Amino acid sequence: MDDGREGRDGRLCPPSLELAGAGTVRFDETGLVPCVVQEATTGEVLMVAWMNEASLALTLSTGLTWFWSRSRQELWNKGATSGNIQRVRRLLVDCDGDTLLALVEAAGPACHTGHGTCFHREIPLELGAGEGE
Repeated sequence: MDDGREGRDGRLCPPSLELAGAGTVRFDETGLVPCVVQEATTGEVLMVAWMNEASLALTLSTGLTWFWSRSRQELWNKGATSGNIQRVRRLLVDCDGDTLLALVEAAGPACHTGHGTCFHREIPLELGAGEGE
């Protein structure tokens, strides 16, 4: 991993990690990159979590999702305590290198509330007549 370098404006650029065949993963200034987790068979978005270099390396080496907890300041393996593990089938990086997409087979609910997805609360749209059709 690149520990950062000075940019044209004199500020330190965020670190990056070159992945064989996939390009570069660019971590933010705190050393993190968001990872969208999607069910591989249905396409349902399950959750979004943060990865650092260590959690990305663990995900790649174990085939299970590992993340960095910003609140606890520690690595966590999704499902290690609940049994709701996520087996990674594919891991993709977006065109800018600053977001990951993990396609997984989930052994159970993704959300700590027990819901299958963390995206279970809908915000009603207030569209005017004829909009959104």
